Amino acid sequence: MNKEKKVPVVSKEVLVPFIIITTLFALWGFANDITNPMVAAFKTVMEISNAEAALVQFAFYGGYATMAIPAALFVQKYSYKKGILLGLALYAVGALMFWPAAKYQVFGYFLVSLYILTFGLAFLETTANPFILSLGDPKTATRRLNLAQSFNPVGSIMGMFVASQVVLPALISDKRDAAGNIIFPTLDAAEKANIRAHDLMVIRNPYVILGIVVIVMFVVILVTKMPETGLSNNIHPMESFKRLFKNKIFREGVIAQVFYVAAQIMCWTFIIQYADHLGIDKATAQRYNIVAMAFFILSRFISTALMKYVNPRTLLMIFAFGGIITVTGTIFIEGMWGLYSLVATSIFMSLMFPTIYGIALRDVGEDATLGAALLVMAIVGGALMPPLQGAIIDLGTVGSLPAVNASFVLPLISFIVIAIFAYRANQHDKVLQAA
Repeated sequence: MNKEKKVPVVSKEVLVPFIIITTLFALWGFANDITNPMVAAFKTVMEISNAEAALVQFAFYGGYATMAIPAALFVQKYSYKKGILLGLALYAVGALMFWPAAKYQVFGYFLVSLYILTFGLAFLETTANPFILSLGDPKTATRRLNLAQSFNPVGSIMGMFVASQVVLPALISDKRDAAGNIIFPTLDAAEKANIRAHDLMVIRNPYVILGIVVIVMFVVILVTKMPETGLSNNIHPMESFKRLFKNKIFREGVIAQVFYVAAQIMCWTFIIQYADHLGIDKATAQRYNIVAMAFFILSRFISTALMKYVNPRTLLMIFAFGGIITVTGTIFIEGMWGLYSLVATSIFMSLMFPTIYGIALRDVGEDATLGAALLVMAIVGGALMPPLQGAIIDLGTVGSLPAVNASFVLPLISFIVIAIFAYRANQHDKVLQAA
């Protein structure tokens, strides 16, 4: 009797393209997580409010919202390889624009640089995921994508490490006196100008180096033969959009994804402000972010294993309630235990993005390309809510609570929305099974 041939996750024929494209997952993870702590850095060095500094996230995640659908249409018309190359080109241009931005010391130039940089990231995220899925047998597609995605948090950890060990400790504007107060605001204009020039170059350097790395990747992919897989030019965007809009679970999944990304970015961005309220400097505060990311990665492996035994929709609902509990602790527990509660929130965020993504796309069929683009576009949540949280923090106090504590009511609302989506998706699934 013939044994069934074992299907490899990645065949030898596509191993080289797989390895090359997988590195892109680390590249956008690095960009995401070196940028989050820059909100606090810009606030100090540019002497602006938390709300103004949070425009870093508005520009960064606004680029995703602007370019996700155009990226999907471009890739559908041309090819995965051309989409990736265009994405890398935009990524490099945005990163290298940090050089003139630092030279002229204009905050708006940094925002434009980040906006263009994330045009590139939108192309890469919209293109690399389905390309990895297409590189082999459909039976192993999910395992193949999970393998590639495991390199995303590797890039994230590297970005956090560079921020905490290279950038933030070198910022003269964050130096403090014996009482823990930042000295920079008390200096005269000439001293501030010299420090600002120094610190903006410190912020600039990793982005410029990153731009050079991206150019190298562009050349590598340009000269590498990539498989032409899985695309058809017979896309009808309006018909596809109408079908997706009528799909209740997909429609609610996009909304849930908007709130999830908002919660993730707020929890990882304003952990520094939360720690700063406790008298902790930025470089040390960023270490708590690294611990949060370590919890996030570990929990992702555990939750993926749990999905073998627990319905993903049920597990998403459980984790959403976990997030509600830890963020509630962040709001009402003052001191270090509130900070620990905020760090623990990453445990429950770990499975949310891919699980919402999978639930939303489950029954969309041929509309998956545009559907995936709309779910990438949902990253706009990371652009909209952080400035609002920054504005709350600027209030100083809200009732009897420090404003930085009270500001985490926004992630709390986000987790409630995700819990409702998970519950409704679970009920919908039960109805389908009973039919």
